[in-house]
Amino acid sequence: MKQKETLLNTMGINYAQEIEEMGEDHVGTSYETPLRADAFEMDDDLKIELIGKHFKEIMHIMGLDLSDDSLKGTPHRVAKMYVKEIFSGLNPKNKPAAKLFENKYKYNEMLVEKDITFFSNCEHHFVPIYGKAHVAYISNGTVIGLSKINRIVQYFAKRPQVQERLTMQIGNELKEILGTNDVAVILDADHMCVSSRGINDVNSSTVTSFYGGKFEKDEQTRNEFLKYVSL
Repeated sequence: MKQKETLLNTMGINYAQEIEEMGEDHVGTSYETPLRADAFEMDDDLKIELIGKHFKEIMHIMGLDLSDDSLKGTPHRVAKMYVKEIFSGLNPKNKPAAKLFENKYKYNEMLVEKDITFFSNCEHHFVPIYGKAHVAYISNGTVIGLSKINRIVQYFAKRPQVQERLTMQIGNELKEILGTNDVAVILDADHMCVSSRGINDVNSSTVTSFYGGKFEKDEQTRNEFLKYVSL
């Protein structure tokens, strides 16, 4: 035990006991993804280089033989994947440009984009969250390209997340872009921190929702949306 405490203190992990006491509780702290003010002062190439060095050390601590042909490139691959792929939504420069179009068809009914596949990562254990997003809005005079809805979902998903925050970020972003409160979002997702570790429950999924405007105030509108997505 003393050796463990010495090692933890050497690594600067003085809060280890606090983390252990917290256990499996998933604490949400803010609507915005927690980022430092200097988060993007370092360019991507340097981030990849540094993450690769640190991940190499993690692999070394776990006892892996980094001279093996199968493993020696892993630190760089993981670092590149983190920065360029699965956490690329952290960087505002990757935010999709959302061009609006005049609603020339005068389509004033609900538009639903359902079964949008998304992949994210739990910010508590850095393991995957994956599932389907269902998004709806009622035009306020303008419409958005369908692919842009998918891209907005992917942008906010590609960062360490909690599902509740992800749901709200997608909903509020669409409200702002479309200039309407009449937006609804449902996420139905599997969490690998539940299925592959901890309780090891492979059957459960988590559903979260966001309702604005008519979707929040009018039960008929909300039920119509739920009927379309079969929930």
